[in-house]
Amino acid sequence: MAGGLVALLDDIAALVKLAAASVDDVGAAAGRASIKATGVVVDDTAVTPRYVQGLSPERELPIIKRIALGSLRNKIVIILPVILVLSQFLPWLLTPLLMLGGAYLSFEGAERIWEALSGAHEDEPAAAVDASQEKAVVSGAIRTDFILSAEIMVIALNEVAGEAFWARAAILVIVAVVITALVYGVVGLIVKMDDVGLRLAQQESPSAQRVGRLLVKGMPVLLEALSTIGIVAMLWVGGHILVVGFDELGWHGPLGVVHALEEAGQGVPALGGVLGWLGGTVGSAIFGLVVGALVVGLLHLLPRRRAAH
Repeated sequence: MAGGLVALLDDIAALVKLAAASVDDVGAAAGRASIKATGVVVDDTAVTPRYVQGLSPERELPIIKRIALGSLRNKIVIILPVILVLSQFLPWLLTPLLMLGGAYLSFEGAERIWEALSGAHEDEPAAAVDASQEKAVVSGAIRTDFILSAEIMVIALNEVAGEAFWARAAILVIVAVVITALVYGVVGLIVKMDDVGLRLAQQESPSAQRVGRLLVKGMPVLLEALSTIGIVAMLWVGGHILVVGFDELGWHGPLGVVHALEEAGQGVPALGGVLGWLGGTVGSAIFGLVVGALVVGLLHLLPRRRAAH
């Protein structure tokens, strides 16, 4: 009897260890999948603060919370079931879907560069938003988030496509929650930075005043930096998705060039790791820029020429 009890306890201990290892595997896979979605996350973080411009300060965080909940609903209730079904029954569709998303990211990055160079888009001062307009603001932000959320989830799914069905589901739920909390937590900090700065600037302490003024002045700089980083990240991630996708579909040239750039950088003593990564990143970003520029040309320049005729 005692022997049977010991054996049972050993079995339970083994099951606990197995469950713990499974949890660790799921967590590690979720981490890898989240890192792969970095480009879209940065873009999402850069875009969202625009939706609270013109709102009274006390309404900013509640609106961000509503957008965050809508984003989470997009990811878990709508996008997750669809992509899980596709991955289970039509897995060959994942690469084309990823490539469509990569092309979209490349287009977004290239379009922002084109707007900056051509002056086609000028930021207008934010108009005041009253309570009756908040619903429209939230709905618009959630619709925009849907595209970015879909891309995040498909990128994450591609990283764990080899896992079992329920493991994929658990990993993607973790990715959805973590990334949503990260993005909108950072957005909340960003939009309240100037308010915190103003309060500090009104304190009697000279050091607090200096920090407050620095925060107020740093807000526009931070938003501009986020926008620039977002453009670079979109081109890099979008381009990398495309070169890997073309390689899987049989066109090996673009990925071969990226690998050649990585190997050239890795040949430099002491800095090989950094330069190798940088070479591959720049190669992917250039490919993304070329594809994005072609899409921008098709969508913006050709219609104008037709209208002129």
